[in-house]
Amino acid sequence: MNLQIDVISDVVCPWCFIGKRRLEQALRQFQPPDSDLSIDVRWRPFQLNPDLPASGMERAEYLRRKFGANARDIYSRVSQVGRSAGIEFAFETIARQPNTVDAHQLIWLAGQELRQDAMVETLFQAYFLEGADLTDRGVLLQLAMRAGLPALAAQNCLTDQSARQAVSGEERMARDLGVQGVPFFVFNRRFAVSGAQEPAVLLRAIETVSRGESVAAERLRLGAHSHRRGLWKRSA
Repeated sequence: MNLQIDVISDVVCPWCFIGKRRLEQALRQFQPPDSDLSIDVRWRPFQLNPDLPASGMERAEYLRRKFGANARDIYSRVSQVGRSAGIEFAFETIARQPNTVDAHQLIWLAGQELRQDAMVETLFQAYFLEGADLTDRGVLLQLAMRAGLPALAAQNCLTDQSARQAVSGEERMARDLGVQGVPFFVFNRRFAVSGAQEPAVLLRAIETVSRGESVAAERLRLGAHSHRRGLWKRSA
């Protein structure tokens, strides 16, 4: 039996990084009802700021426009929650707010190379802990290699229109399904949990879906969309 968890996220979303840590904790606590159960976590694209230019924009200006005088208080709270999840955010090191489509293309490639979790983790750490400039393709290439991707494949992916179209198609699907904020977790294309919920909430969803039970969770009408677009199918 296979349990597929699709995580819709953006690499510049601090709550998505927190959500990743909470999902990892839930999976560590999970006791499968079937010894043959396999769990497949897939990372799906979502751009919080799709209208940003490819070169991004100055981080301070971005925060001023989006949050105004509340930015300091908002990120102070995020930092506090992050520490509870084992993340020491270094927001002060971030100089540019990037357009993330290139990063999502590398995550898409990493899915083909069975290195997706490593790629997502590398991008989160590089951006939030090191202040890496994700608008710089040279930086992205170095991060791809750090995550274990072949250098040539990563370089080609950044200019590959088919990769761009695949990412755009998956993001359109998420928006068609009504996803407006991330992280957003979909379990076996049946149930969803929105937001960086506590590990206990994610664990309950994993346990319930793995047993095929009915739960009081947000239900998605995924079947027609998945069939029509051929996306998010369960692994064999």
